[in-house]
Amino acid sequence: MLLSVIIVNYNVKYFLEQCLCSVQKACIGIESEIIVVDNNSTDGSREWLEQKFTQVKFIWQTNNNGFGKANNYALKTAQGAYLLFLNPDTIIAEDSLLLCLNEMKKNETIGALGVRMIDGSGKFLKESKRGFPTAGAAFFKMSGFSSLFPTSKTFAHYYLGHLKQHETNDVDILAGAFMMLSRKTIEITKGFDEDFFMYGEDVDLSYRIQKAGLQNVYFAGTTIIHFKGESTQRFSTSYNQHFYGAMKLFVKKHFSDKKAMLFLTGLAITGGRMLASFKTLFAQRKTDTSSAKPLNTAIAAGQQKFDECLQLVKFASPPLAIAGRIAVRNGDTGTALGRMENIVNILSKYKINQLIFCEKEQSFKMIIQQAEKIPVKTEMLFHAAGSSCMVGSSNKNSKGKFISKPEGT
Repeated sequence: MLLSVIIVNYNVKYFLEQCLCSVQKACIGIESEIIVVDNNSTDGSREWLEQKFTQVKFIWQTNNNGFGKANNYALKTAQGAYLLFLNPDTIIAEDSLLLCLNEMKKNETIGALGVRMIDGSGKFLKESKRGFPTAGAAFFKMSGFSSLFPTSKTFAHYYLGHLKQHETNDVDILAGAFMMLSRKTIEITKGFDEDFFMYGEDVDLSYRIQKAGLQNVYFAGTTIIHFKGESTQRFSTSYNQHFYGAMKLFVKKHFSDKKAMLFLTGLAITGGRMLASFKTLFAQRKTDTSSAKPLNTAIAAGQQKFDECLQLVKFASPPLAIAGRIAVRNGDTGTALGRMENIVNILSKYKINQLIFCEKEQSFKMIIQQAEKIPVKTEMLFHAAGSSCMVGSSNKNSKGKFISKPEGT
């Protein structure tokens, strides 16, 4: 077995459905297995997913023991020479896995590999490549210096702003949303530290990989979508507790003998928690300014897929106003608002404020590439061929949205 893909799910069945559709396409031609560990979801994940993905190995837990422990549980049965830890709120390209495997095979000193990620609005996610989270790096990030000097090696160290996002480089920290490891690395590190319930486990594992003399590589040769805010909303009380608790645990574990490091990092964590608490209060007080007017929506698809998609969007609540179809292939002679190569002009001309990408005539890779070109103010939804839902997330600080067929229809 060449590759084992391990996904931990918790109450995100609609996002996981899109993820699995993309992963299955990416696994074609690769000796592989897909393992999903469900941490006792209460959203009907088992009923929604198990019969749709009969080739996936599901492990249904009766307790939520955390992200790291669930991944380690899957490792006990995983057979791959390489192992990919993947978040359920992701969409990957058809060639993502093959490209990553080829990159890792080039150099046996690569312990782990991460990829370039964009969010549901098409924006590059800076956490794709990170530096070691020293007290100074955390301070410059929280104080805003990293934003003022985004390419500085010193001030923007937290996200390694001096390294270009389209270039492959060695980095300190990789994101657990997409983290491919060699079997050798797993044997050395023993996987995730289960003391980290949620957040920080990727920082800890990345650090231990480096300590073992192996490389963490940010691979810019492929791009994936990582929706944000699905597991825990940023700036919520739960997020603050888990995130800053994890940072405190990391420092205590690795730097308990360095009083200066403990003190400075403690100050940074305290300041971060205070700032996060303020943002939480602000977020809770914000009123909903969204308009009740239906979103003017276009669907990027061939004619047949467009007709199928219309049967799904009728379940949207609140309802959508469908402006029409955007053609995605050469030679498409059907009725359409225009073609994808003119997408920006079409969005402006027809005042489109939401775009649905349908995977069939266009691949996941094409959709990911196109998503980066869409203006930020335009919301996006993504629908995999054969799936019973579509998902999107335009704000990393809040839950995403979905449209799905009612079960049994």
